[in-house]
Amino acid sequence: MNIVKTVILAGIATWSVGCTSTNSQVTSKKNEAIFKEAYAEQFYVGAALNLEQIWERNPVASKVVEQHFSSVVAENCMKSMFMQPREGEFYFKDADQFVAYGEKHNMHIVGHTLIWHSQAPRWFFSDKEGKDVSRDVLIERMRNHIHTIVSRYKGRIDGWDVVNEAILDNGEYRKSKFYEIIGEDFIPLAFQFAHEADPEAELYYNDYSTAIPAKRAGIVRLAKKLQEAGIKIDGLGMQEHHGLTHASLEETEKTINDFADLGVKVMVTEMDISVLPHARRHVGAELTDTAAYNKSLDPYRENLPEDKMSELGRRYVDFFKLYLKHQDKISRVTLWGVGDADSWKNDWPIEGRTDYPLLFDRNYEPKPFFKDLIDLAK
Repeated sequence: MNIVKTVILAGIATWSVGCTSTNSQVTSKKNEAIFKEAYAEQFYVGAALNLEQIWERNPVASKVVEQHFSSVVAENCMKSMFMQPREGEFYFKDADQFVAYGEKHNMHIVGHTLIWHSQAPRWFFSDKEGKDVSRDVLIERMRNHIHTIVSRYKGRIDGWDVVNEAILDNGEYRKSKFYEIIGEDFIPLAFQFAHEADPEAELYYNDYSTAIPAKRAGIVRLAKKLQEAGIKIDGLGMQEHHGLTHASLEETEKTINDFADLGVKVMVTEMDISVLPHARRHVGAELTDTAAYNKSLDPYRENLPEDKMSELGRRYVDFFKLYLKHQDKISRVTLWGVGDADSWKNDWPIEGRTDYPLLFDRNYEPKPFFKDLIDLAK
């Protein structure tokens, strides 16, 4: 999840930190516990990378990524509005660098995302008069987009988020332009095209709020339809954008089990835990669900109080205990960002706030509970 502005803001904040910090902050102790080593026998631990990190413009952030994470996913640069901003004009520079970065550091590489209703260029769905294109035209545009991108990285990207966020919280199909023009067939077609382009790559469906029972059931129905049609689907992604009071551990565990019962891999794909209050109840990651800034909803501008840091740590420990309990089902746990300054949660659902949702702070130092997560794996 992210918005274009978030990348810019996070990138600026990150670069500012990088200019005033030194690598010794990250490696102050030679015997510092290594996150990816602690979880090496359980599952990949990953991070979403922004452009500052992909291009290694922030040495402090780069050190954290290389030292602590075994998997990487592109936060924004592989989304369709960046990959093909105009029909037939593909922009590969950032995506090429992302893949090269992952290969350079021998990481598990995830492509994100091929088909998503958000951050898709307008031309994808329109003709020269601005009217919706026909079903056949949109299918061909999907085919060309997916074939071009996936084939370029054939054998280099381990898995793809093929379709992102196509199911609503009530379990029904999202009425996106893909759905309106093609119908529900756009999903199996996307998986078919990705498989044609790289038969060896793993293919995933990815969504948020998977702990909501109705949504979980809708995703299970979708995956079963693909399987019954003989369509390759290797995994289901639980985004895991949480708060201090949601989602429930019990419902999250049900999701892990229900997804695993399909015989696919289960992945935590975009984890973060917001400490901030909400203007109204948010349990997901719907980009259009925003609210106006209010100072009372931005209470930790200077720092996170010790009691809130402890509460955040307990939530992380509880979720990682759950993931470890089901390590036979879970193949990857990915954090959606590296340090707090990188996080999209600083600008969603309320722009301009100061959030603390990740494992590393704004100076890329591990938070006090980081050691607790490592001890869990032991």
